[in-house]
Amino acid sequence: MSGQIALDLDDAHTEQPSLDGKRVVVTGGTTGIGRAIAVLLASEGASVFICGRDEQHLADALDRINNVGKGDGVAVDLARPEDMRRFWSAADAALGGAIDVAIINAAVPAQTPMDVNEGELRYQLETDLVAYVVASREAARRMGNGGDIVLIGSMSAVSRGKGSSVYVAAKSGVQGFAAAFREEMAPKDIKVGLIEPGLTGADFQYPEYSDEDQRNAINAQKMLRAEDIAVATHFMLTQPRRTAVSLIQVEPRVES
Repeated sequence: MSGQIALDLDDAHTEQPSLDGKRVVVTGGTTGIGRAIAVLLASEGASVFICGRDEQHLADALDRINNVGKGDGVAVDLARPEDMRRFWSAADAALGGAIDVAIINAAVPAQTPMDVNEGELRYQLETDLVAYVVASREAARRMGNGGDIVLIGSMSAVSRGKGSSVYVAAKSGVQGFAAAFREEMAPKDIKVGLIEPGLTGADFQYPEYSDEDQRNAINAQKMLRAEDIAVATHFMLTQPRRTAVSLIQVEPRVES
């Protein structure tokens, strides 16, 4: 059209880093959000190493990952220090001792401190908070000069609903840790991002949601799919190094 200035595509698009060839670890990568992320990144050419607590879930996830790309993994419980060490030893062997991306995601549901005994309470906090911090440290040690750490938190850190105070405590801790660790890692060119999903369909049943209830809620746009969080993670990882997409909150479009 007369009077309009033609734009070069370089003016309309920023560069998008490729994930092809990236070495990626995904904790809790055998089910749910972690599995969806691992599958998507593998389909983009990343070499993915995952973990989870269940051998069968691990085998199923690796079948799916290796249908679209390249992956390996190990069955461990990251709440146990010896298993945390075993995970990183196995990841080093599979990925050559260095990584480019870490998705810290392994978590378990948790209720209130009045609903569980002390052992269960400590286990939930070890899994949902302490393991996040330790895994992030181990990931950063393997990144040298540059990399991405993405922590999968929860909107529970914001909504703080009753009946889940232990989970709220853990995810609020993850939120605070991500903000401070981001500043500590910036001089090393290691980005630290946090993704906080809202209500998302899960392999473990919510007490109030049967499998059918979950399907109905997703169809009604009142619940997210794990793949929605994978897409958000992909977006965070494919931004130019000069940018910091530090927080993404993903909620269902329709309130329950």
